[in-house]
Amino acid sequence: MHRSFIVSFLIFVADIMGVFSKTCEYAMRAVFFIAHRTASGGRVGIKEISTGIDSPEAFLAKILQELTRKGIVNSVKGPNGGFYMDNYNLKLPLSDVVKAVDGDGIFTGCGMGLQYCSAVNPCPLHNEFKEIRNKIQALMEQTSIGEFNDDLNLGILSLKK
Repeated sequence: MHRSFIVSFLIFVADIMGVFSKTCEYAMRAVFFIAHRTASGGRVGIKEISTGIDSPEAFLAKILQELTRKGIVNSVKGPNGGFYMDNYNLKLPLSDVVKAVDGDGIFTGCGMGLQYCSAVNPCPLHNEFKEIRNKIQALMEQTSIGEFNDDLNLGILSLKK
């Protein structure tokens, strides 16, 4: 099975389960968009990113400010400025984006949101959710931000809902 399909499917499943926050969804779409548009050099502005991923501009600006502060994307201010990614950023795992925005709770937390869920004190979904959570974490750690540029160029993948 094609890796991009597997990633898209797991992100879809996680979205349905409410695993990713709306902020995290926009952050992932934004980094893929920036990676795609700046892989061969150049920069992309907030308006273009917002339109390209169907995101509210003001909300996206706050997300990108945080991603820039945490070193996941780069930015340059001024009339010729914008956001971009270099080779270092393109090789970062997608899990870095999730952790920067939502923390690591998605990889460690309870599927029902219980504070004290564990193997010793499991919730009704513990074993099944742990398996899904571990697969999502492994996939996010093994998937680089720049990995889907070719599929985006070919129109195989979309960044809009």
